[in-house]
Amino acid sequence: MHLVTVILAALAALIHVYIFVLESFRWTDPGTRRIFGISAEAAETTRELAYNQGFYNLFLAIVTAVGLVLWPTVPAAGVALILAGTGSMAAAALVLVTRDSRKTRAAVIQGTLPALAVVSTLFTL
Repeated sequence: MHLVTVILAALAALIHVYIFVLESFRWTDPGTRRIFGISAEAAETTRELAYNQGFYNLFLAIVTAVGLVLWPTVPAAGVALILAGTGSMAAAALVLVTRDSRKTRAAVIQGTLPALAVVSTLFTL
């Protein structure tokens, strides 16, 4: 189960690094606007908010990655960080879909691997 948890948590972190790049550096690009379903005007208006939100995604990925690195040598800290990072990712996806059901696809992409990582991590305890 340990390997499954590592893979799920690492993939969840990588997805959130990708989201960070989209939100913080490519927010107004046509491809990114298409992914998020926003107009050029809306992208310009929300550019600073997206930049900040992107860094939240990066920090969740970093917390998860540090947890994965610590897990073999400091198991309690590693597990705590993995659960904090992936649990926050999964919770954010839940918030996204409960606020706007049209964002279900995005929430599934953003939240499935982290949610599975949480469950898998809990099974390793």
